[in-house]
Amino acid sequence: MILSDHDIKEAIKQGHIKIKGCPDYEECIHCASLDFHLANIFKVFKHSKFPLIDTRDPKLSISEMMDTIEIKDGDPYFVQPGEFVLGATVEHITLPNDIVARVEGRSSFGRLGLIIHATAGFVDPGFSGTITLEISNLSPIPIAIYPGTRIGQFAFNQMSSPADISYGDKSDSKYLDQIKPTESQIMKDREVKNK
Repeated sequence: MILSDHDIKEAIKQGHIKIKGCPDYEECIHCASLDFHLANIFKVFKHSKFPLIDTRDPKLSISEMMDTIEIKDGDPYFVQPGEFVLGATVEHITLPNDIVARVEGRSSFGRLGLIIHATAGFVDPGFSGTITLEISNLSPIPIAIYPGTRIGQFAFNQMSSPADISYGDKSDSKYLDQIKPTESQIMKDREVKNK
């Protein structure tokens, strides 16, 4: 069941869903979603320095393969055609163990060719932190994006019952409490660690 605007407001007021960083969350609530804003820190691959990403290499350090770029308020970040960049939400979200969130792009940006998540559009129950965005430009021309822009939205789903073990309770929750764009932690997967 997707939460309506009424249910989203009630869940936030009761502290069931916690949202920090949103200047006025009620203005960001639509009939079945909550808008989120783009933060000012981005991570990009140093593609000219590394020939490949070997996802089974236990010594892999993706953080060494990426540059961090901080944009001043009011300045744009230009997403080049075919570019992939990690961004983040301004909003820090905390979910209870019986609600999941879906990360969706705004139609206005999608119609320009801007995608904000490649595959990771699902936020587990019990997650707390900002959301890392997987931003790509599918259009043939650069797109300027600005920190503070409403770039996407959360849709919330009520689960049929609370999770027995929520994301925050798992010992291998790799992205819990992230506060800026967080690169892949695939080297912490069982398949890689046990290789």
